[in-house]
Amino acid sequence: MKTNAARILDGLQFVYELREYEVDETDLSAKNVAEKVGMPDDQIFKTLVLRGDKTGIIMACIPGAAELDLKFLAAASGNKKVEMVSLKEVQPLTGYIRGGVSPLGPKKRYPVFLDKSAAKWQVIAVSAGIRGCQIILSPEHLVQAVNAQVCSITRGSKN
Repeated sequence: MKTNAARILDGLQFVYELREYEVDETDLSAKNVAEKVGMPDDQIFKTLVLRGDKTGIIMACIPGAAELDLKFLAAASGNKKVEMVSLKEVQPLTGYIRGGVSPLGPKKRYPVFLDKSAAKWQVIAVSAGIRGCQIILSPEHLVQAVNAQVCSITRGSKN
């Protein structure tokens, strides 16, 4: 199954793997996804959609087991304050539903901030843009594909 996210990587001639899994509508957690695709939950990166007071919409990719530090993300993104967008705004803004948000191929290109912990892995997983499918790729290719800024944006990390 090819998603828009996969087509973007094809266009860039980047190597990746699509890994499908059975969706549990009652548990869309990164921990559950990690178990189903056979990877540690800190190697699965969830994509969060936020609004900055100066920049507007931004995306943050953080490990599944981590918690986003809003202050770190605000500083990294040039905002004084950032907040999560409401769940009802996610699909109109990105074209993706909860549990299937990908930094690759949203309706509009938004700034992407990738937690620096991605660098410790040869490959990481992000949503392929639908529930039930992850894209496994190198952190470097993700950075290049979405022009991501790599920074410390999770609780407990150091700036």
